[in-house]
Amino acid sequence: MNDYPNRPLIGVGVVVFKDDRVLLIRRGKPPRAGQWSLPGGRQRLGERIEATARREVAEEAGIEVDVGTLVDVVDSITRDGQGAVQYHYTLVDLLAEWRSGEAVAGHDAAEVVWADPADLAPYDLWKETLRIIGLAIRKRNTRSD
Repeated sequence: MNDYPNRPLIGVGVVVFKDDRVLLIRRGKPPRAGQWSLPGGRQRLGERIEATARREVAEEAGIEVDVGTLVDVVDSITRDGQGAVQYHYTLVDLLAEWRSGEAVAGHDAAEVVWADPADLAPYDLWKETLRIIGLAIRKRNTRSD
Protein backbone atom coordinates (compact mmCIF):
# COMPACT_ATOMS: atom_id res chain seq x y z
CA MET A 1 0.00 0.00 0.00
CA ASN A 2 2.92 2.34 0.76
CA ASP A 3 1.27 4.77 3.18
CA TYR A 4 3.55 7.66 4.15
CA PRO A 5 6.35 7.05 1.62
CA ASN A 6 9.72 8.78 1.88
CA ARG A 7 9.72 9.49 -1.88
CA PRO A 8 7.22 9.57 -4.75
CA LEU A 9 6.33 6.24 -6.35
CA ILE A 10 5.93 5.82 -10.10
CA GLY A 11 2.53 4.70 -11.28
CA VAL A 12 1.33 4.05 -14.80
CA GLY A 13 -2.21 4.87 -15.91
CA VAL A 14 -3.59 3.54 -19.17
CA VAL A 15 -6.32 5.16 -21.27
CA VAL A 16 -7.56 2.10 -23.18
CA PHE A 17 -9.94 2.52 -26.10
CA LYS A 18 -12.07 -0.13 -27.76
CA ASP A 19 -13.84 1.47 -30.69
CA ASP A 20 -15.30 4.67 -29.19
CA ARG A 21 -15.36 3.46 -25.56
CA VAL A 22 -12.83 3.96 -22.78
CA LEU A 23 -12.00 1.34 -20.14
CA LEU A 24 -12.67 2.29 -16.51
CA ILE A 25 -12.06 0.24 -13.39
CA ARG A 26 -13.55 0.61 -9.92
CA ARG A 27 -10.59 0.48 -7.54
CA GLY A 28 -10.69 -2.32 -5.02
CA LYS A 29 -7.82 -1.10 -2.82
CA PRO A 30 -6.46 2.23 -1.46
CA PRO A 31 -5.72 4.82 -2.48
CA ARG A 32 -9.13 5.81 -3.88
CA ALA A 33 -10.72 2.43 -3.05
CA GLY A 34 -14.27 2.22 -4.43
CA GLN A 35 -13.69 5.03 -6.92
CA TRP A 36 -13.72 4.71 -10.69
CA SER A 37 -10.40 5.31 -12.41
CA LEU A 38 -8.19 4.32 -15.31
CA PRO A 39 -6.49 0.94 -15.05
CA GLY A 40 -2.90 1.10 -13.88
CA GLY A 41 -0.52 0.64 -11.02
CA ARG A 42 3.05 0.81 -9.77
CA GLN A 43 6.03 0.26 -11.97
CA ARG A 44 8.30 -2.58 -10.84
CA LEU A 45 12.07 -2.27 -10.60
CA GLY A 46 13.60 -3.09 -13.99
CA GLU A 47 10.24 -2.90 -15.79
CA ARG A 48 9.79 -0.52 -18.71
CA ILE A 49 6.79 1.84 -18.62
CA GLU A 50 5.13 0.13 -21.60
CA ALA A 51 5.48 -3.28 -19.94
CA THR A 52 3.94 -1.89 -16.75
CA ALA A 53 0.98 -0.61 -18.77
CA ARG A 54 0.39 -3.99 -20.46
CA ARG A 55 0.80 -5.93 -17.20
CA GLU A 56 -1.51 -3.70 -15.16
CA VAL A 57 -4.29 -3.73 -17.77
CA ALA A 58 -4.01 -7.53 -18.02
CA GLU A 59 -4.08 -7.93 -14.22
CA GLU A 60 -6.96 -5.51 -13.60
CA ALA A 61 -9.14 -6.13 -16.65
CA GLY A 62 -7.96 -9.38 -18.27
CA ILE A 63 -7.34 -7.87 -21.70
CA GLU A 64 -4.36 -7.32 -23.97
CA VAL A 65 -3.56 -3.88 -25.34
CA ASP A 66 -1.31 -2.20 -27.83
CA VAL A 67 0.44 0.60 -25.92
CA GLY A 68 0.82 3.89 -27.73
CA THR A 69 2.03 7.35 -26.92
CA LEU A 70 2.43 9.32 -23.71
CA VAL A 71 -0.69 11.31 -22.79
CA ASP A 72 0.68 13.26 -19.80
CA VAL A 73 2.35 13.02 -16.39
CA VAL A 74 0.32 13.81 -13.26
CA ASP A 75 1.23 14.19 -9.59
CA SER A 76 -1.23 12.44 -7.28
CA ILE A 77 -0.59 13.58 -3.71
CA THR A 78 -2.95 12.61 -0.90
CA ARG A 79 -2.55 14.20 2.53
CA ASP A 80 -3.97 12.93 5.82
CA GLY A 81 -5.96 15.03 8.31
CA GLN A 82 -2.76 16.53 9.75
CA GLY A 83 -1.40 17.50 6.33
CA ALA A 84 1.26 14.79 6.09
CA VAL A 85 1.71 13.14 2.69
CA GLN A 86 0.01 9.75 2.93
CA TYR A 87 0.44 8.81 -0.76
CA HIS A 88 2.51 10.39 -3.52
CA TYR A 89 2.45 8.93 -7.00
CA THR A 90 3.97 10.35 -10.16
CA LEU A 91 1.54 8.97 -12.72
CA VAL A 92 2.69 8.37 -16.29
CA ASP A 93 -0.47 8.12 -18.41
CA LEU A 94 -0.29 6.27 -21.72
CA LEU A 95 -2.70 5.82 -24.61
CA ALA A 96 -3.57 2.22 -25.59
CA GLU A 97 -5.89 0.32 -27.90
CA TRP A 98 -7.72 -2.89 -26.99
CA ARG A 99 -6.21 -5.87 -28.82
CA SER A 100 -7.94 -8.95 -27.40
CA GLY A 101 -9.83 -10.45 -24.49
CA GLU A 102 -13.04 -9.84 -22.60
CA ALA A 103 -12.82 -7.17 -19.90
CA VAL A 104 -13.44 -8.66 -16.45
CA ALA A 105 -12.44 -7.36 -13.02
CA GLY A 106 -9.32 -8.91 -11.58
CA HIS A 107 -6.37 -8.19 -9.27
CA ASP A 108 -7.29 -5.03 -7.33
CA ALA A 109 -10.20 -3.94 -9.56
CA ALA A 110 -13.71 -4.43 -8.16
CA GLU A 111 -15.48 -3.73 -11.49
CA VAL A 112 -14.68 -2.83 -15.09
CA VAL A 113 -16.74 -1.03 -17.71
CA TRP A 114 -16.36 0.24 -21.26
CA ALA A 115 -17.69 3.77 -20.84
CA ASP A 116 -18.86 6.35 -23.33
CA PRO A 117 -16.38 9.26 -23.02
CA ALA A 118 -19.26 11.68 -23.67
CA ASP A 119 -21.10 10.40 -20.57
CA LEU A 120 -18.59 9.98 -17.73
CA ALA A 121 -20.59 11.87 -15.05
CA PRO A 122 -22.03 8.68 -13.45
CA TYR A 123 -18.49 7.53 -12.64
CA ASP A 124 -17.56 10.61 -10.58
CA LEU A 125 -13.99 10.58 -11.88
CA TRP A 126 -11.12 12.61 -10.42
CA LYS A 127 -10.78 15.86 -12.40
CA GLU A 128 -7.29 14.87 -13.55
CA THR A 129 -8.64 11.57 -14.90
CA LEU A 130 -11.23 13.48 -16.91
CA ARG A 131 -8.53 15.79 -18.24
CA ILE A 132 -6.30 12.84 -19.18
CA ILE A 133 -9.15 11.10 -21.02
CA GLY A 134 -9.83 14.32 -22.94
CA LEU A 135 -6.15 14.65 -23.88
CA ALA A 136 -6.05 11.00 -24.94
CA ILE A 137 -9.08 11.47 -27.19
CA ARG A 138 -7.44 14.45 -28.87
CA LYS A 139 -4.15 12.55 -29.35
CA ARG A 140 -6.02 9.52 -30.70
CA ASN A 141 -8.02 11.65 -33.14
CA THR A 142 -4.89 13.48 -34.30
CA ARG A 143 -3.07 10.18 -34.84
CA SER A 144 -5.87 8.72 -36.98
CA ASP A 145 -6.17 11.79 -39.25
